[in-house]
Amino acid sequence: MARKQARATPAMLSSGWPDQASTDPVGEAARRFVLNLKAAIGERSIREVARDAGIDEGTIRKILLGESWPDLRTIWKLESSLGLVLYSR
Repeated sequence: MARKQARATPAMLSSGWPDQASTDPVGEAARRFVLNLKAAIGERSIREVARDAGIDEGTIRKILLGESWPDLRTIWKLESSLGLVLYSR
C-alpha cells in the first residue's frame, strides 16, 4: 500500500506568507483568512482572542504562521467571538 503524501501547509503555497498571494486557490483562501484574522486581532493578544473564542492559543498561532489549515469549527468560533466574517469566497 502506498504511503499517503503529506498535504502542503498554507505557507508552503505562498512564496511570502502571508503577504504574497498564492497561485493555489485554497492556499489563497487561507491567506486571506489569516489577513482578516490579523486585522481583527489588532492590538489584542492572541491569548486573549483564544480565550474568548474557546480555542487553544497554539492553534491560532499555527494558523497565523501558515503551519496548519483552519477547520470549520475554528473558523466559526473565531468569527462568533470576534463578531466578524473572516472567511469568504
